[in-house]
Amino acid sequence: MPRQLREVVFVDGVRTPFGKAKGQYAETRADDLVIKCIRELMRRNPSLPPERVDEVALAATTQIGDQGLTMGRTAALLAGLPDTTPGYSIDRMCAGAMTAVTSVAGGIAFGSYDVVIAGGVEHMGRHPMGEGVDPNPRIVSEKIVNPDALVMGKTAENLHDRYPTITKARADAYAVNSQAKTAAAYAAGKIQPDLVPVATRSAEQGWGLATTDEAPRPGTTMDSLSGLKTSFRAHGNVTAGNASGINDGATAAILADEETAKELGLPVKMRLVSYSYVGVEPEVMGAGPIPSTEKALKQAGLTIDDIGAFEINEAFAVQVLALLEHYGIADDDPRVNPYGGAIAMGHPLASSGVRLMTQLARTFSERPEVRYGLTTMCVGIGMGGTVIWENPHWNGENA
Repeated sequence: MPRQLREVVFVDGVRTPFGKAKGQYAETRADDLVIKCIRELMRRNPSLPPERVDEVALAATTQIGDQGLTMGRTAALLAGLPDTTPGYSIDRMCAGAMTAVTSVAGGIAFGSYDVVIAGGVEHMGRHPMGEGVDPNPRIVSEKIVNPDALVMGKTAENLHDRYPTITKARADAYAVNSQAKTAAAYAAGKIQPDLVPVATRSAEQGWGLATTDEAPRPGTTMDSLSGLKTSFRAHGNVTAGNASGINDGATAAILADEETAKELGLPVKMRLVSYSYVGVEPEVMGAGPIPSTEKALKQAGLTIDDIGAFEINEAFAVQVLALLEHYGIADDDPRVNPYGGAIAMGHPLASSGVRLMTQLARTFSERPEVRYGLTTMCVGIGMGGTVIWENPHWNGENA
């Protein structure tokens, strides 16, 4: 029996403020962070009956401890959703939340779900990347991958080698700009509406309240970055200043069939157009967004010139710059990460994909002349993911 695919829309997205590893969330459970996001989504969208949530898909890279036990299901129950709401966990490292969104989107388009919650969480202070894993030794000994592939910073240095025009000075300048844009976005109140305040506890200091990202360094300058140690290669290019940090945080979003969203009186902030995941050589992981973007554009029948807004995850400055250089886009193009990115805000691995989406949705609401935008990120072990979205507020003008 032939089926007609349905339009998938992004209804709403929220996140916790992102913390530094062993910072404001040092004594807060990872699952409690994402539970807070789910509860906030339901509070912000009172016309959505809890029993209408058909699935909860949550990502984590390190699925042990308080990030384990099929967290999509347990977090749904703890957030107050009914026993009838199923859930599951998902892992595609940095693209975990992005993959949670695109996975449930397929179910919505097919008709299996009407409304879904998708997101991710990473408590890197409690669960460092690679904790408890046991990679098959043949993956290195049989030269299936270069050993550098298992160290993300080394993959970034390798990407600098592949793009010799992307110097440390360019990477530092990009990082300075990211910090400045994030500071300006906070000053203009552009980030706060999507943040969920989180109660924090410290055995020594008592209770507190996390209301802003902990990682940004406003006032960062080229001089302050120039003397930082290159952590992964002597006389290299990658430093703590031009890369994302080690962070804790969670995100969650509501997605729905467009007709169901209208039926329930839910906002439609973005419309899904296409998505793609592509593999690259694992030792140059940061190149992943280039082929995934090319494939997603081809699927959508678009070119890069049709894209009026970009949210690119800043795992490393070089990874963003490689994508921009590939498409001939200037390092400081105002369409790119207008509110700053992970270099300033942080990158709690599996949660970051939904942060990109919430920020793109904000751009769409402020810029009705932009019809299409994309969210993209590199992924560990050599992958890239790209999702293209359409602005429902588009006024028919050219971007």
